[in-house]
Amino acid sequence: MAGSGTAPLRDADDVLLRVEHLVCEHPAGRGRKVHAVSDVSFDIARRETLGLVGETGCGKSTTARAVLQLPRPTSGSVRYAGAELVGMPKPELRRIRPSMQIILQDPLSSLNPRRRIRDIVGAPLRAWRRPESQVEEKVEWALDAVGLDVAQVGDRRPHSFSGGQAQRICIARALVLEPQLLVCDEPVSALDVSVQAQVLNLLQDMKEQLGLTMLFISHDLAVISHVSDRVAVMYLGKLCEIGDAQSIYDSPAHPYTAALLDSVPEPDPDVPLHAPPMSSVLPSPIDPPAGCRFSTRCPMATEVCTASEPPMRQVAPGHHVACHFPLVPVPDPASLTTATPP
Repeated sequence: MAGSGTAPLRDADDVLLRVEHLVCEHPAGRGRKVHAVSDVSFDIARRETLGLVGETGCGKSTTARAVLQLPRPTSGSVRYAGAELVGMPKPELRRIRPSMQIILQDPLSSLNPRRRIRDIVGAPLRAWRRPESQVEEKVEWALDAVGLDVAQVGDRRPHSFSGGQAQRICIARALVLEPQLLVCDEPVSALDVSVQAQVLNLLQDMKEQLGLTMLFISHDLAVISHVSDRVAVMYLGKLCEIGDAQSIYDSPAHPYTAALLDSVPEPDPDVPLHAPPMSSVLPSPIDPPAGCRFSTRCPMATEVCTASEPPMRQVAPGHHVACHFPLVPVPDPASLTTATPP
């Protein structure tokens, strides 16, 4: 059974990534620490996409990098394909790295401006001393998979591409080693809206064709709903809700999740704007609030919210929430005994 504030993990054999009680802290001077990630647990099954959503600064990217051991977390467990990554010696970790790749937020800053595209995409293969004939074949395959012709783009440099094309090149570089796990850290937030859909559809196609498992990070709820099988909502370093995407969007159980969904504007001029559901002042991760970390902004908070951290409770099959006063009724546990926890 998971501790307070963490969801129980699945026992399924097809779980590829299992994160338990992950903690990431950084020194902030004068003996203080930034509590970037605090006791976070989740898992991702093979061929599944888990969307991690929350405001800027809530710890999403830190969680993703800790999963990849870039840098290593302060404490906790990260098991990938049954292997414990935390504390693993560097030579062993390096052998696993090709199967775990990341796509970063700003595509142009992720590409070396001095190098040709064929060299950028082929760099991971050359780092592993693959034969040059295989490098050329794989580069052509990877660029073709993302809709680019190596004959047309191979000798060009990153500055000659648009943001969407540059992100396709980053995706090709991530796919060239044929990974199992793909971490997408805000991969479309720097792109125009018209280009975002193209990149998202490309990632979905790659997931289906290559059997990828994805951890997809975004602060955009519309993007998360489009790509995710399950959604985890993060606030100030902690998970406050996790469940199937449809359940989260149809019946949010945490006031923070509901506030995020209410903040999404409807594309209809006749739909009235919602009043701000919470204070806009985000507490400092150096000195997070006691009890529920959302209590300082929650319109439903009472004394119990500031006195004790809420346990993670199941409100529907596969849907868990950490809240003393969830927005949906908490059913009798006996009715959920057959449900598979997240």
